[in-house]
Amino acid sequence: MSERTLYCPHSYAIFAVLFLILILIVGLLFVGVAGLAFRRVGFSSQLTALILVATFMGSYINIPLFKLKAVIPIVREEYISFFGIVFRVPQFDFEEFTTIVALNVGGALIPTVTSIYLLWRLPSVLPYAIVGILMVATVTHIVARPVKGLGIVAPAFIPPLAAAFIAYLLPSGAPAIIAYTSGVLGTLIGADLANLHNIPKLGARIASIGGAGTFDGVFLSGIIAAILA
Repeated sequence: MSERTLYCPHSYAIFAVLFLILILIVGLLFVGVAGLAFRRVGFSSQLTALILVATFMGSYINIPLFKLKAVIPIVREEYISFFGIVFRVPQFDFEEFTTIVALNVGGALIPTVTSIYLLWRLPSVLPYAIVGILMVATVTHIVARPVKGLGIVAPAFIPPLAAAFIAYLLPSGAPAIIAYTSGVLGTLIGADLANLHNIPKLGARIASIGGAGTFDGVFLSGIIAAILA
């Protein structure tokens, strides 16, 4: 995998689906059908749409944070010919592997800053948000899987749907805010941060927090929150 900090975290099919969903929700925001809860904390429909667009476009940008090194056992094959007979002899060796841990702008930085701002503007929902974040983080951690060569992968729809369900169960009075903060922070904590210790074993050149594997869940949490609003 390339060590570039600019790359697309989605397949072309996923990119097309997410882009179409984004266009639909942005349209609803501009006609005032969605976004009421965000307007309560000072977000205009235009700003809410801008955040969703910036989240989508920012998924291409990764900010390197630090490096993790691991010693990985490898097997090389050597062929030896003896009296015309070829023997395959496995050779065991160890190789030091370095993984760059990066922060995805669209999948982690922007959603986290937005979540903190929302909770700062509406502090009364903070206890409910903490409960929601912990519950979504638990669900996400259960379904997240380490994938060699890629990183930590979580099913795209489970975290945002869990966040939406929990948001409606909690009597916060602001289900959209709870859905957004729980979906974003719960996904990042449950999938990426709770699995940092597994990253060196995966053989990925770059592991992006909020990037490939978890971005879809974070992005869809924002979409669902806008719908709930």
